[in-house]
Amino acid sequence: MCADDATCGTPTWIGKGLTCVCFKRKGTYERICINLTPQQAERLRRLKHRMKVYFDASRPDHQEALRALWAATYPDQELHGLISDQWKEMGWQGKDPSTDFRGAGFISLENLLFFAKTFSTSFQRLLRKQGGKRADWEYPFAVAGVNITFMLMQMLDLEATKPRTFVRSVFLQMLSGRSLHDIVMVKHCCIYCQFYIK
Repeated sequence: MCADDATCGTPTWIGKGLTCVCFKRKGTYERICINLTPQQAERLRRLKHRMKVYFDASRPDHQEALRALWAATYPDQELHGLISDQWKEMGWQGKDPSTDFRGAGFISLENLLFFAKTFSTSFQRLLRKQGGKRADWEYPFAVAGVNITFMLMQMLDLEATKPRTFVRSVFLQMLSGRSLHDIVMVKHCCIYCQFYIK
């Protein structure tokens, strides 16, 4: 329990690597303290670094990731070019998908590619809009994936130096067993399935 609003209103650091965040619940304050292991701290550092990588259409590895996404999505259909009307079939806003990455960067492409390869059946069902209730107007599929990545980065407060939200604190507690990026990618896929199907 926290003594007063002054100590509970904002995150504080107690010692190196120990983070405590307080939240008011039902009239009382609860403190969640997270001790990041060196491995967890390194995973978080690497994820933050990867989040800062903007999509760059001139980079061969970024071009290859786009081609890999196409191949995973349409294995029997040849891609005519990185700038092509074919990309609209996947739910990009125009013929050049590189213009849709904006704030979510390269990691959003990685998340889409992970989804397409790891959960290919769900990915294909969502892409082809099989199941779920259809709407008169639907959000473009690929762009939805980019926006989900951006939303996850915001919701998990990953840009912050210190956790400021309950969700971020819980997320940091989950870091113990798996790769941080794997956790974000799996969450991306789950959110995609939950929100896009509706």
